[in-house]
Amino acid sequence: MLAFNPEPGVAVELEPRVRRILAPNPSPMTFRGTNTYLVGTVDLAVIDPGPDSAPHLEAILAAIKPGQSITHICVTHAHLDHSPLAAALSAKTGAPILAFGGPDAGRSVVMQKLAETGLAGGGEGVDVNFAPDILMADGDLIDGTDWTLEVIHTPGHFGNHIAFAFSDMCFVGDHVMGWASSLVSPPDGDLTDFMASCEKLRARPWRVFHAGHGAPIENPAKRLDWLMAHRKSREAEILLTLKRGPATAKALAALIYKDTPAALLPAATRNVFAHLVDLQGKSQVSSSGDLRAEAVFELL
Repeated sequence: MLAFNPEPGVAVELEPRVRRILAPNPSPMTFRGTNTYLVGTVDLAVIDPGPDSAPHLEAILAAIKPGQSITHICVTHAHLDHSPLAAALSAKTGAPILAFGGPDAGRSVVMQKLAETGLAGGGEGVDVNFAPDILMADGDLIDGTDWTLEVIHTPGHFGNHIAFAFSDMCFVGDHVMGWASSLVSPPDGDLTDFMASCEKLRARPWRVFHAGHGAPIENPAKRLDWLMAHRKSREAEILLTLKRGPATAKALAALIYKDTPAALLPAATRNVFAHLVDLQGKSQVSSSGDLRAEAVFELL
């Protein structure tokens, strides 16, 4: 996976009717950058136009061949590295923006309550201005001349997260990545939903996943199994650490993520907090006072 290092701005054909353009936004959270996908040979669907980047916009437009036009702009979720360019691309092409909803859509009840207490999203940053033209629901179909995309609602990394199935492949956004485990950061990320979405994807016989970052995932079932096992292992670490006594998410992260660079510890803390919310929902831990990021948690 570390060998994946394509040139930004260049449209690469991955297989018939599927091309990828890497956005120029590498970072510890985005790996080499955001993958933008073009599906089709006549009517084109753009999946995840990416960050607000003039060079990336020009790269997408330059990839349109004679006889082709962009007819759909499909967004997996409203993080700043995936959705902001949708508006400018729509203005240039006239294509509508399709997504599950705005940045607050799809939140679970517990995450909505956390947001109402003032907990803000972390990690990649939320595109608070994202507003799709057409709202999509689980099971909806999006049709082009030589392609059909099926919408699969996959909340967990983000409440409004959707994947797009195309035959035996799936564009999975940030729900599944090959280079790292996906970030789950409350209140935008919900671990309970994340695990359910993993099970939902695992139930189908995919050939390949095209992720929001990194190389194609050639063995989707194996990767999903690893991802779920990784989360269960992290849960076990948290429960074992809590046997020493009550602790906050921040304290637990410092004890569990011992080899993590200091700059990434806030994201690790968010991940731990996501597990603690899930564990409280399963009545395995309880928090002191109201459920919040700074709460002290203990085993039940």
